[in-house]
Amino acid sequence: MTSVSGGAAELRRPPATVPAGERGATRIADRVVVKIASQAAREAVGELAEGAARPQAVVVVAHETARVRVHVELDYPTDIGARCAAVRRHVAERVGALVGMEVPEVAVHVERLHPGSVQGTAQGRTR
Repeated sequence: MTSVSGGAAELRRPPATVPAGERGATRIADRVVVKIASQAAREAVGELAEGAARPQAVVVVAHETARVRVHVELDYPTDIGARCAAVRRHVAERVGALVGMEVPEVAVHVERLHPGSVQGTAQGRTR
């Protein structure tokens, strides 16, 4: 015959507390950081020019640091330096806030400029 010990008394006992340092760690996958950086760049760029591709990011994560490279397409004419600075700042803030990593470097590569339609000007080539 087999006997069961403890029964309901074992179920009521509170679980043993484990010190915070021994509970484990949360690891965020690199692809998650890439998606967050891409979305942050999209937010910073604003409305995309007609035919422009969505911003894409490449991320290198080492320890608690993320180095980000973002590829964007902008409309033309625009202040490229100011737009790149806005993208750089926004990506660093969002990745830092959402992932909790330090972002010491955000490189912004402008892949292409899309001419905006300016009303009242001739389109195409003029002589």
